[in-house]
Amino acid sequence: MSEKKITEDLLKSTIEDLENIEKYIQEFSNFLPLAVCTVNPLGAVIVTNLAFQTLTGYEEVEMIGKRIEDLFLNKKDFKNLIQKKIFKKKPGLTQKMILLTKSKRKITVNMAISARRDEKNNFIGYFIALSDITKFENLKQSLEERVKKRTKDLEMRTREITESRTALMNVLEDVEDARSAAEEEKDKTLTIITNFADGLLVFDTENKLSLINPQAEDFFGIKTEKIVGKSVLELTTIPNLRPLVDLLGKEIKGVYRKELLIKENLTLEVSVISMISREEKLGTLVVLHDVTRGKMIERIKTEFVSLSAHQLRTPLSAIKWTLKMLLDGDLGKITKEQKEYIEKTYQSNERMIRLINDLLNVARIEEGRFLYNVKGRNIIEIAEQVIVSSKEVAQRKGLRFKFQKPSKKIPELELDSEKISIAFQNLIDNAINYTNPGGFIEVSIEYLEDKREILVSVKDTGIGIPRGQQKRVFTRFFRAANAMKTETEGTGLGLFIAKNIIEAHGGKIWFKSKE
Repeated sequence: MSEKKITEDLLKSTIEDLENIEKYIQEFSNFLPLAVCTVNPLGAVIVTNLAFQTLTGYEEVEMIGKRIEDLFLNKKDFKNLIQKKIFKKKPGLTQKMILLTKSKRKITVNMAISARRDEKNNFIGYFIALSDITKFENLKQSLEERVKKRTKDLEMRTREITESRTALMNVLEDVEDARSAAEEEKDKTLTIITNFADGLLVFDTENKLSLINPQAEDFFGIKTEKIVGKSVLELTTIPNLRPLVDLLGKEIKGVYRKELLIKENLTLEVSVISMISREEKLGTLVVLHDVTRGKMIERIKTEFVSLSAHQLRTPLSAIKWTLKMLLDGDLGKITKEQKEYIEKTYQSNERMIRLINDLLNVARIEEGRFLYNVKGRNIIEIAEQVIVSSKEVAQRKGLRFKFQKPSKKIPELELDSEKISIAFQNLIDNAINYTNPGGFIEVSIEYLEDKREILVSVKDTGIGIPRGQQKRVFTRFFRAANAMKTETEGTGLGLFIAKNIIEAHGGKIWFKSKE
């Protein structure tokens, strides 16, 4: 192997390692309970973690470029702390500050600041960490008031001198009890601050549970002492944990934001992260995020869209047939100019009907009731029915259209023919709409005998998809910037619906494109 090849391989490996480290750091930062941000030398925020966004109310995109001192009520104290830290180089400085959130709420926080320096010890900015100590401050104030009251009682009793030494000792004991209670409350408050808001389970290298936080205990209605030390296999015997264990598997497979219904009013989003240090696996972290409220809102939104679409479809259908009767002369003769206006109105109404149908399909997808007429079907026949009408549209636009059938007979598939037709139509319509006159479209169907799979391809010489927007192609309501310029009409639902139809049939869909 040449020295150049070795260097290139080493460079590629190094870049991949850096990308993995960057991803790990980003994921770890987002799971930290402590609010942390990175600031440049001019005092402008450049990075925030999830806890920082939750505490301040600002999304990361809102904070980037914002001066960090604008978040605090006492800006002068902030500047003094910066001078001590940066210019006098004092390590480990912290200070109590008043934070102003996006909603203008004032929160008492403990701020820690650390200078960032490069390899040559040049100042390049600083890290800032914020801890919400509101509860602690309230507790402290409450305790101070209690101590003052006790002290006042003690002074009164001392002045009266009617109390015996025993009474005085009782008062002192009460003060000691109050101090112990204050220390206990302080410890509890610090524990709350340091805990994750999400449920957290940690498994060791032998896949035995070594830690579970209080939030996870609440999710499953279990106690730490009953499950810590048990293996994944042993946890299957606990009914409340069975759904989670079935998802993780015996070897705790990789899971990212997988939704898990625990009970009727609790849906968790599960993510699994391998804890690795210096290429050595230390264990596995399972994070449980409560998305119950989000799922409820999503369900309400879907029901609203479905209801609205159903209510709109009836009057639109009536308008369609009335316009059709006018165009066909069933209601009397019309002038050429009137016919042009009515035809434009008819086409606009047709677009509205297609949009309503797309919205209904999206609602059915989200409700999990999309496929309902699955039978053995010949996919070639389904494709041909769609292609007959689409080919004529393509030719009118000046496009060359080719349909490549498989050379051998292929087996029937269990399909919902109506839904597969919609998927074909959406893919072919996209090819026609975004390919300029003179272009070429080819639809091919191939049977892969070794995999017992059918490969459907729709190729075109269209405008392509910008590289920076390709990740969003199959999401709802997405339309690429160049697509909106080429074809102003469109809902951005076609590929989303096609993807869900294909996946509902056990298939998969992907694309290759360049702008």
